[in-house]
Amino acid sequence: MRENIWKYVSAILILLLATSSVAVVLLYMQNSELRSYTPPNVTSTVIVERPLNASCNLTAYELQVEELRRQLEFLTAQLREQNLPEGNTTIAIVPIFGLIDEYTSLSIISILRDIAKNDSIGGVVLWIESPGGYVGPVREIYATVKKLNMIKPVVAYTGGIAASGGYYIAVGAEKIIADPLAEVGSIGVIYVHYDMEQNYQMNGIKVEVFKTGPYKDMGAEWRGLTEEEKNMIAESINTYFQAFLQAVSGGRNMSLNETREYAIGRTWFAINVTGTLVDETGDLDYAVKVLEDMLNVTNARVVIYNSHSSSDFGIFGSMALLLDPRYVSFYLRTG
Repeated sequence: MRENIWKYVSAILILLLATSSVAVVLLYMQNSELRSYTPPNVTSTVIVERPLNASCNLTAYELQVEELRRQLEFLTAQLREQNLPEGNTTIAIVPIFGLIDEYTSLSIISILRDIAKNDSIGGVVLWIESPGGYVGPVREIYATVKKLNMIKPVVAYTGGIAASGGYYIAVGAEKIIADPLAEVGSIGVIYVHYDMEQNYQMNGIKVEVFKTGPYKDMGAEWRGLTEEEKNMIAESINTYFQAFLQAVSGGRNMSLNETREYAIGRTWFAINVTGTLVDETGDLDYAVKVLEDMLNVTNARVVIYNSHSSSDFGIFGSMALLLDPRYVSFYLRTG
């Protein structure tokens, strides 16, 4: 494979950016509310202001998104064909185990980029056993998986749990295979804030803060949040949430409305969401077979990579997390 393979990805990324931009417009139009509303039992006259061509514009945007998706599929197919391995094909199994932090991201991204340049590797099984983690590292791994999937097919597999950030990464793959009783989903964002002001007071601790702006210590544990700050944080969390929805909607080929039905923060057994949140159920060997079928090969050589697993994950301050809520309290740390 060519050394500068990432240059080939640039054109596809431009299409992805265009698709995302159009999707954002669609989301805005979908969430916009009528300017005026009166219940049916009110007799006063109400004039609803809405552009007459709104439905036409919406259809045009949808057609544009569909066209961009077709172009993306075509370019991805061309790119994969150019990088088919010669001779015996190797399938790489890359594990992502445990909580996802910056060290996990550093390890996984390095491995995936090396695989992208390895001519002998035809595809990747991303073995995910994770309840999620920090927002930044999760999104970085997801973006790398998406890029790799343009060059070589990626199948995500979980035998136990791929929740929140773990599932976020999985939807970047071409297909998701899961054990029937594996837990998947937990689509949502959680924000953890320490308010230890009373604890400080009880222990005679006085905190003096010198700051350059009113929000510089927003989220600090030595004080509570103002109503304005709570609204600001809620807006930030919703922004992360919308990005999560977009990732699942695009990766699983579901409408935003359908995606929202599963975006309630809980997990499901894979057997109960086959055809939506996962493609098929099966074990790791079956995930390898699915990838072999995608590559049109049999008895591929399988190599399992070693990757870093977080061993000292701790939530030390106020932050947004792509983490299943059942795992939050155990990792709360204050010093």
